[in-house]
Amino acid sequence: MIGGSPLTLSDEHRYALDRMEHSSEHLFITGRAGTGKSTLLQLFAKTTKKKLVVLAPTGIAALNVNGQTIHSFFGFPPKLLMKHDIGRRKNYRMFLNIDIIIIDEISMVRVDMMDNIDWFLRVNRGKNIPFGGVQMIFFGDLFQLPPVIGNKVEGQYLMENYESPYFFSAHVWQEETDFEMIELSNVYRQDERHFINILDNIRTNDIDEYTLMDLNERYVEEIEESEFVITLSSRNSIVNEINRRHISQLNNEEFTYLAKVTGNFPPTAFPAELALKLKIGSQVMFVKNDPEKQFVNGTIGKVVDLAHEEIHVEILNRDGSSATIKVPKLLWEIQKYKNKEEKISTEIIGTFEQFPLRLAWAITIHKSQGKTFDNVIIDVGTGSFEYGQTYVALSRCRSLEGIQLKRQIRPRDIFVDEKIVDFYQQKMR
Repeated sequence: MIGGSPLTLSDEHRYALDRMEHSSEHLFITGRAGTGKSTLLQLFAKTTKKKLVVLAPTGIAALNVNGQTIHSFFGFPPKLLMKHDIGRRKNYRMFLNIDIIIIDEISMVRVDMMDNIDWFLRVNRGKNIPFGGVQMIFFGDLFQLPPVIGNKVEGQYLMENYESPYFFSAHVWQEETDFEMIELSNVYRQDERHFINILDNIRTNDIDEYTLMDLNERYVEEIEESEFVITLSSRNSIVNEINRRHISQLNNEEFTYLAKVTGNFPPTAFPAELALKLKIGSQVMFVKNDPEKQFVNGTIGKVVDLAHEEIHVEILNRDGSSATIKVPKLLWEIQKYKNKEEKISTEIIGTFEQFPLRLAWAITIHKSQGKTFDNVIIDVGTGSFEYGQTYVALSRCRSLEGIQLKRQIRPRDIFVDEKIVDFYQQKMR
């Protein structure tokens, strides 16, 4: 599903599926925002005959792909690791049974993590070959959000030992092996060629004054906030202020809905509010796909009725009509891979049950990643401060007409790491 629409498999999707299933090559599956990367990952995970593990760099990202975090799966502590820190695990037999490891959101995975994974698999599989002989498949778009460098010590270490902080600069690729890049090009989120071209130019920082002028026609000096329009901001402080202001202006009774948490479910991975506070009239966003397909992760709605353990939300359909949904509570599960009878299986180690909603007059650009909206206000405050931030914000919207800019986009708001541009150009040769 892309923004609620079913994905029609293209020739490039079929090629990627074939390479994943019928080769042992390492693969990097990439593409612009809205090209169906997540849907392709989920489809392959459901249909493959290979023994598969799906990982992601953060707890939320792992929940989104029904996987496990990289740190949890390999037992890596949250600190800078050296080779001597990585030894054979008691459960090493589990790693002998893996055919493929998929890592989603690879843009956020740091280069040293790649070499740690390589060394761990060599040690625990007893094979001194890249990744211990496991096929590695990476999904993501390096032009979006970059790896997190926690402190100056880590930054200094990466600068002294690697060409860049990105996964493709790992020593394992330089010395012994390589990977094939498959770039998906068919965009499902947007269908306006002009808008797609603008996004392509921003993604690679190949933007001229005319493209910037076209984009800045969406600047509105006095924006009138209206229903079913969400503000995307680069800063948490702006988002919190907007949501606080709007809910305080509603003179209705406030209801609180508490989540039910069981087992080992760390607060950093909570996919929704532990205590969800709502009033009638609140603008909300759904934060999980509905099994009954009434809404998807990112659907915007308005609370129209509240009661004890009951929430009704009005949403807009694509044709402009509205529908009212009785919102179900949904369950998120934290999984852990384990070895059972020489097979890879999963066990649920924690659950989180809550109404899949959050206040959404505004959200951060970071939290908007992977979501699709019809109408957005983009507020980058004093400016973008992270690679790919402006691109992520603009590419959330289905159309150029659905965007309102709180201030004009300046050339310095669009910046891309040239190492990424060089990498893509080399891979495309």
